[in-house]
Amino acid sequence: MIGVPASVRILLWSEPVDGRKGFDGLAMLVRSVGEDPFSGHLYVFLCRRRHTVKLLTWQRGGLLLTSKRLDRGRFQPPTAAPGTRVVLDGVDLSLLLDGTEVAKVRRAPAWQPPSRTPAA
Repeated sequence: MIGVPASVRILLWSEPVDGRKGFDGLAMLVRSVGEDPFSGHLYVFLCRRRHTVKLLTWQRGGLLLTSKRLDRGRFQPPTAAPGTRVVLDGVDLSLLLDGTEVAKVRRAPAWQPPSRTPAA
């Protein structure tokens, strides 16, 4: 599992991107939808053939670009309409990077603390 603090949003780009894009090209895509590539959030991009994934984030002093290519198979992201923002959590990202089809993973419902009603 990838340790990502809860304060860091993980946004999956819903449309495939040109695999040749680097730091500046991906940062420009992030800016084009009103996001800030220097926010420290993690932006996830897949190429058309879905065999390569790139992660873009800001770390102290500069942009960090990480990529992974599957030798066999394809990354199976959750389905989303083009142009929508897909928010992942750390577990979803780990599954995606492992090549697991995120949409088919079945999770137990997350526990929520009971709501507190003010005393009358």
